[in-house]
Formats: sequence, C-alpha cells, structure tokens
Amino acid sequence: MSAVIAILLSALAMSAIVGVRYLAASGGFALATRLRHPRLYAGLDPQIRREIAWSLASAFIYGTPAGVVAWGWQNRGWTRIYDDAHAWPLWYLPVSVLLYLLAHDTWFYWTHRWMHRPRVFKLAHAVHHASRPPTAWAAMAFHPIEALTGAVAIPLLVFVIPIHVAALGMVLTIMTVMGVTNHMGWEIFPRFMWGGRVGGWLITASHHQRHHERYGCNYGLYFRFWDRLCGTDAGLGDFARAHARAQRAQAAGSHGAGSAGGAADWRGSGGGVAGRHRAAAFSEGHDPNLPDG
Repeated sequence: MSAVIAILLSALAMSAIVGVRYLAASGGFALATRLRHPRLYAGLDPQIRREIAWSLASAFIYGTPAGVVAWGWQNRGWTRIYDDAHAWPLWYLPVSVLLYLLAHDTWFYWTHRWMHRPRVFKLAHAVHHASRPPTAWAAMAFHPIEALTGAVAIPLLVFVIPIHVAALGMVLTIMTVMGVTNHMGWEIFPRFMWGGRVGGWLITASHHQRHHERYGCNYGLYFRFWDRLCGTDAGLGDFARAHARAQRAQAAGSHGAGSAGGAADWRGSGGGVAGRHRAAAFSEGHDPNLPDG
C-alpha cells in the first residue's frame, strides 16, 4: 500500500472516529438533558438537525489532520507523542495534560475573538451562533472555516510538547466533554466548578451561555483567565431567560413555518425561527471592540 493511500485511509478512519465520538457524547448529554429537563429542547428539532449536519461535516475536517498526524506518528515518528510511560517522569503526565489545555485554551480564545470580527462572523461564525439557544448537539456545529481553525490546534501541539498517548486521550476527552456540556443549556457540574473561587477560573455551561446571549464576551474554552485579563469576562449566563425567549420565538414561528419552513431552517436560508436566528446573528454577533476585516 502506498503512503498516500495509507494517509487517506488514516484520515478517513480518524474522521469516522471523530464523528462517532461526537454522536456518542452529544447524544449521551442530550439524553441526560431529556431526563433532567424534559422540555428544555422543545420546539428545537429543526435547529438540532442543522447542528448535527454541520457537526458531522466538521468531524471530517477535524479528522483529516488528526489522521495524517496519527499516520506520521506511527510510521515516521513525526511527533513528540510517546507510549513508554517511563520515557518522561510520571509527574509529567498531569503536567502535560495541563500544558495542552492551557495552550489549546489560548489558541481557542484568540481565534474565537477573531471569529467575532464582523466580516469573519458573517462569513463563518454566524453558523454556530444560529443555535439560539445552543443545545448539546451544537458542540461542533461550525462553518468549515471555523472547523479548520479548531482542527489544527492539537495536531500542531503534538509536534511541540511531549505527551504520552494516554495523556493525549485525556486531553481529547476533556475537550469533547467541555465542548458538549458548555452548550447543553444547563449546569451538569457541581456548584463549586462554576460558582465560588474555583468557578471563578473555570468555564462551564453557565459561563459560555452568556457568550451566546451577548456575543462580545466570554470567549474562552476551559479557563477564564484570558477573558479576565482582556476585560471580556461578563460573568455567568441566564439559562431560564434564554430558553423562554427561544420558546416564544418557536411559538411565533410555528404559525406560518410548516414543514417547508423546517427544511428552510435546516439550510439556514432565512425561513422560520432558525433563519431569523441566523439573521440576528449576522447583525448582532460581531464584537464591537474589534475592527472589521
């Protein structure tokens, strides 16, 4: 088998893994939401279908560089991933996880802020913010441009920071769990993780909900220190208000949307509730503190 074919197969396999991981994680937390808050996603079926479609497309984009890097690691030793637990001191295992999370959070914060420049927002990031309110299925609902900025972060880090393969698995697990739970519309973690002193530095659904309410704030992924340092931390969001607003909009749109309207919602073409949400995202979503361009 030629190297080109092997790399393509690796990329396809990794894309499938990312897609299945997304469906399992988002589906699991969506089920938890149905059990804990049965009506929380009521009336959001067109939006959820759109979120799943965009997310599965993003899974392919995330899986492609990951698959290339995985092939290079196994066959060419390209990366600094190691599988001998004694190659580095054992104390380095948790340190490496923290280093990856800090580096990834930094990358996410600044690329996320860039996504809120007016032109970039209208071109790409409005796809994600069309989820109003977001659901557990919205974790990877990205335009391809945004998916690409997220897909390269971890594959680049493995060329720079040594990490054990199990520690890398932990990083990917945390990334997946936080990506889903930050969007699920309620707080699954204990209060100390989102309130009090510890919560003052960690990002969970309560913090990210405010970003989907106000747009120009709360850009981080795991930690709040960049938001605090840059003056973009706006505190915690209001789940009840966001979902009450969505239910009112759904009730208003149901009178004229019908089944055709639902299809238009999925395509983001401007019809129905999701179309209005997308239009609102176009006009409201940019960060007024950032220049256009």
